[in-house]
Amino acid sequence: MHDYVNTPSDYSDVAVVMITRNEEGAIGKVVDDAFAALPGCEVIVVDGSDDRTPTIAADHGARVIREPSGGAAPALLYALRASSRPLVASVDADDTYPAEAFPELVRRVREGDDIAGTNRLGLRPPKAMPVGNWIANITFNIIASVHAHRVLRDVHSGQRCYRRELLDHFDWDTTGRAFPVDLLLWPAVAGAKISEIPIPYRDRIGETTLRRWSDGTQTLRRLFRRVKPRVH
Repeated sequence: MHDYVNTPSDYSDVAVVMITRNEEGAIGKVVDDAFAALPGCEVIVVDGSDDRTPTIAADHGARVIREPSGGAAPALLYALRASSRPLVASVDADDTYPAEAFPELVRRVREGDDIAGTNRLGLRPPKAMPVGNWIANITFNIIASVHAHRVLRDVHSGQRCYRRELLDHFDWDTTGRAFPVDLLLWPAVAGAKISEIPIPYRDRIGETTLRRWSDGTQTLRRLFRRVKPRVH
């Protein structure tokens, strides 16, 4: 059972951002769900697709921006910084994360958190996640927690809410595909106030872009390097 706040509110201080690559099967629902969960929010899609994803996103009310060069990590940082609103929520565009969690994440950042994230993993593998992936993620979290000297429960979560000022505070490293790890780990090492809430993780709509071995290797390289966040 997952309980989320359901208090009507004005979310004109929130931007929901995502990056997309051929997500035409899911993008309309993900955008609609974001608007429904956070009335008044802005939805931004940074897109690198060659299908109808950007057209569908725009038709559903999102602001669509063409993906900059460099791959997923630069695209994600661009998305996170694309709005001037003080709170920025990120989500994957494949419908694996529940939009119902957004109000609770926003509430936590409004009340003082620097980052409020979601935890997909729980005490046993979710049905939508292969056991090997679950074990790898648990391992990544243990390593990250040792580095940060605090418990981090899901360093690869694609659904978080950030205080916008925090995103401008660091000189982020956008090389490789494991950038979401640094988005949680660097602030944790720097002493940011972070909380994480459990969520149900769902089967994705469309084909996965996960490359298990190469992505896992890149994550380990990030985690085993000396963690010294670069600050502006």
